[in-house]
Order: sequence, then C-alpha cells, then structure tokens
Amino acid sequence: MRILIIEDEKKTAAFLKQGLSENGFVVDVAENGMDGLFLAGSQSFDLFILDVGLPKLDGWQVLSTLRSQGVTTPALFLTARDLVSDRVKGLELGADDYLVKPFAFSELLARVRTLLRRGLSRPVEHLAIADLEIDLPRHKVSRAGQRIDLTTQEFTLLVLLLRRQGEVLSRTIIAEQVWDMNFDSDTNVVDVAIRRLRRKIDDPFEHKLIHTIRGTGYVLEPR
Repeated sequence: MRILIIEDEKKTAAFLKQGLSENGFVVDVAENGMDGLFLAGSQSFDLFILDVGLPKLDGWQVLSTLRSQGVTTPALFLTARDLVSDRVKGLELGADDYLVKPFAFSELLARVRTLLRRGLSRPVEHLAIADLEIDLPRHKVSRAGQRIDLTTQEFTLLVLLLRRQGEVLSRTIIAEQVWDMNFDSDTNVVDVAIRRLRRKIDDPFEHKLIHTIRGTGYVLEPR
C-alpha cells in the first residue's frame, strides 16, 4: 500500500513517514500543496494524508481539485483545526476522515487501516468539462449532445486530459500514461494523437478545449 503525506511541518512529516514505513507502507512526502497536488494527480496512491494549512495551496484546495479531476483515492485530513465547521467542510470537500492534532500514532494507524480496508476508492463513472461529457463504463463520449466515436487510444488520451483538466501535461507524461512508454523527443506520436483527437472533439465546435502550451505540452480547459 502506498500513502502520500502532504505536510509542511518537517518533524510531523518525518514522524509519520517513519511510523507508517515501519508498519509496511510505502510513503511519499510533499511539503506544500502544489507539490502534493502534482504527485497525487500524476502517480498512484492508496491513501492521502494531508494538512489544511499548507503553503502555496491549502489542503482544502488540494482535495477539492483532486475530486473535481475524478481522483477518488481516500483522504484523511490531519490538522490542528478542531472546529466542527472545519470537520464538516473537510468531509463536504470529499475527505473520508478527519483527525485533529495532536494525535496518537496508534489512532492514526487504526484509521489508516480502516480506510484502506473499507475500500473507499469508488469508481468515477462520468467526467465532464464545458459541454464535453464522458461515460467511462460505456466508453461513450459526447459534446453538445453529439456522440463522438473515439478509438481506444484516443479515449484513453482524452480521459487523461480530462482527469487532469487545467494542468499542463508534458509529452513525456502523456506518453508514459497513454502508451506506457518513455518519450523519445525524436518521435511525434503524442502530437499526432493530439491532432487526431482535436479533429473529433474540437474542430467541429466553436469553443476549443485542447490547447498547446508551446515548448511544454498540452492542457484541456475551456477558454
């Protein structure tokens, strides 16, 4: 089981990493919200443990963004904020548990194990942005009510872009996620795939969703 800790207090993060590692978990640590959001969206984890008061991007924003992208990995808020309103906000944003600092490690460990046993990672069935919609179980895509037929590869590419909407994805990340391959700068496989996808989901419509970020990669967002 792999856990991502998003915590800016180095002593707390080190304590958590050591304790969870000793109990058989693989643990990664991010020291701010931006790094945590990137790791959570680009790699596979079984659980997120995050603080609320994070630099660059607070815990509320991190979890809200992940949920909007369709990431359903269980999340546990570990924070000094102990007001009922804070707990309610965390749960409403999609957290699965909320533990107040200071805490006993034994209680944290019990909650972690409970969340993982319960298998709270529920499959997302629908993704959407603007007038573009994807029905994941049925592999159906539509825009403005019009059915769009995609190949398996095009569908996988579109799902990746949509799950990470608003985030600029490099060609390397796209190649790794869609083709499970290392990106070779001498090949244009990613550019060709993006071009074909655009012909189907962008060209027939007035408002474009896939945008090129010169020298960096691609992003899916309404403009």
